[in-house]
Amino acid sequence: MVLGAVLLVALGLVGYNAAHQAIIRKRDERSQIVHELDIPRRSTESPTNTKSGSIYFVGNATVIIRYAGFTLLTDPNFLHKGDHVHLGYGLQAKRVTNPTIELEDLPPIDLVILSHMHDDHFDKLVQQKLDKAIPIITTGHAAKALKHMGFKHPYSLDTWQSAVIRKDGQQLRVTAMPGQHGPGIVSGVLPPVNGAMLTFETSGKAPFYRIYITGDTLIHDELARIPEQFPDIDLALLHLGGTRVLGMFVTMDARQGVRMLELVIPKEAIPIHYNDYDRFESPLTDFQKAVEKASLSHKMRYLKHGETYAFTPPANRQAGE
Repeated sequence: MVLGAVLLVALGLVGYNAAHQAIIRKRDERSQIVHELDIPRRSTESPTNTKSGSIYFVGNATVIIRYAGFTLLTDPNFLHKGDHVHLGYGLQAKRVTNPTIELEDLPPIDLVILSHMHDDHFDKLVQQKLDKAIPIITTGHAAKALKHMGFKHPYSLDTWQSAVIRKDGQQLRVTAMPGQHGPGIVSGVLPPVNGAMLTFETSGKAPFYRIYITGDTLIHDELARIPEQFPDIDLALLHLGGTRVLGMFVTMDARQGVRMLELVIPKEAIPIHYNDYDRFESPLTDFQKAVEKASLSHKMRYLKHGETYAFTPPANRQAGE
């Protein structure tokens, strides 16, 4: 019980910055689509582009994804070097990097993808300053906390459930992927975590780009279902770092990161969440060596903080054909 209590991580709560309305309709859970959101296109936005997209690495697990008219933000963490996140019962972690942009300088965001409720993924600064009207797709545990803090549009997904978001003729399907934040019984005292499968599509047509975000998971048996359900992942964002608490890993280290690549078989992958806090014990260089040893280097796209990866879907899929 003492170990479990020590491993609990204090809630870091949220807000957000968006000028839009979301029209939500619940659907039959047997369809696995449990939320639908319609997001209007802003008058200042450029015409929708499905020929190219981008991933901008802010730091930690925070990225900005732009594609098919959507602008998404993942796991917002805007604390600065030297700031601490509290892990409960006297444990804490210190940030050793700065975010590459400030919270106030974010572009207009359509949607937040929040893997779980932990201070290094949704910090106190974010809690105070983000617009409480922005839609946030997350776990049931995190959605309850967000509602308690006054956030108006948190939408919870259980594993394999989906939310469909429509904007300007395009459609994004967000499906919750299985996650396990700690080994064995330790996972039961840590906040539930979701991975996310982002499938960009035109309604009624085949997907034209798919991104898998692992979330803070370790390798576990249920992950084997992912390639069965989604055999065509274009890009994976891997939460690495080998975060260790009381001697136990609670995020993937280099070895598990390689195993994830072998398991879900993405065409390309970008490691994130690997050097921003002093509890990360598996450096990116270890992962790079493991990837090379496994002959998977051709899949990797490495980003430094503040860098952007531009992607181009195959020409026959750019319009959801």
